[in-house]
Amino acid sequence: MVIEDKEEAQTVKEEEPTALTEPENVTEEVPVEAEVKEETPAEEKPAEEVEEEAKPVKKKEEEEIVEERTYTIPLSRALVRPPKKRAPRAMQLIKAFITKHMKLEMKVSEEEEEEELPQLIISKEVNEKVWDRGIEKPPRKIRVRAAKDKDGNVTVYLAEAQ
Repeated sequence: MVIEDKEEAQTVKEEEPTALTEPENVTEEVPVEAEVKEETPAEEKPAEEVEEEAKPVKKKEEEEIVEERTYTIPLSRALVRPPKKRAPRAMQLIKAFITKHMKLEMKVSEEEEEEELPQLIISKEVNEKVWDRGIEKPPRKIRVRAAKDKDGNVTVYLAEAQ
């Protein structure tokens, strides 16, 4: 009887894998669909991770300031323009002043376009200060803080908001 029990156990074991084989195929198809569903959110997650990674990079840029200066920029030349063009002219004057005094390199020819040139970034506070009284009445002068990072990018902040 012991031998018969062993034989019966072997036959039962042989029958079980065939019975399990069919459900395994069915269960394998379900995870494939689940994997497809997982890939779609996974595609969205890298975009969020990229944004999160970009935020610390900005903080590092602020820490890597090479040169920082405070300037009083005269904007009285903007008043020579017609009233509806004064605030835009004041913004042009700020850009020109910072470019000149912070020695910001501008592109010379089309051949150098491959290299990334330093950028001039004007903060929201400076822009709001110029446009505060409208297009016709920009301030006569503005006090700003210009910070140059190691890449050569210059960021202009309002001096009062330190």
